[in-house]
Amino acid sequence: MGNRTDQVSDALVARLGALYTSTLSNALEDVGADGVIHALAPVAPGTRMAGRAMCVLQITGPAGAFPGTDFAVGAIIDAAEPGDVVLIANGGNAVSSWGGTASFAAAKKGVAGLICDGGVRDREEMIEHGFPVMARHWVPTTGRTRIKMVEIGGTVTACGQKVATGDVIVADGTGIVAIPAGKAEEVARIAEELQGDDEQATKEIADGLTFAEAMAKFRKI
Repeated sequence: MGNRTDQVSDALVARLGALYTSTLSNALEDVGADGVIHALAPVAPGTRMAGRAMCVLQITGPAGAFPGTDFAVGAIIDAAEPGDVVLIANGGNAVSSWGGTASFAAAKKGVAGLICDGGVRDREEMIEHGFPVMARHWVPTTGRTRIKMVEIGGTVTACGQKVATGDVIVADGTGIVAIPAGKAEEVARIAEELQGDDEQATKEIADGLTFAEAMAKFRKI
């Protein structure tokens, strides 16, 4: 298992989690980063999560490729800390890395959610347990004997985006961003300023400012 570096405080995670991913994406651009994780769908409308990333690398083969013990979802949940977002990188494979009972166990532990560049199953149970999930595929196919857990706690590439354990994940109805731990404070400061601009622009439009005028006045609304 890898080690966390540049640990981000709970208070800073909460600040980032209170912001929209669109605003955070704008702030990431200002610090020369991207961070957007594309092509994943939420368990249900209104799905939102924020927390430090706990990254997992998996590989997938045909049925029978690996012993069932290599699936190791229990080890993933054991390694996650309360407030973490589990980020599984499985190359976008349409095989289930995670299901309903795992969601219940993770929610009980206080895990903030799951991002999966791969497949998951048991959508109804995830909704019932109130566990936020975003995944590339919703698929019944079990990962047992098909998936091998390679590493917990390192750096992975998910949907083309490199994410390290300890980076901050924020997800909402618009999408998902990964904020490098070392840039988290700067991104939070810029994003809060941009959110203030959005709020001020809305107020001034309500008072008669045109949208074209607002676009000229505020740099990233």
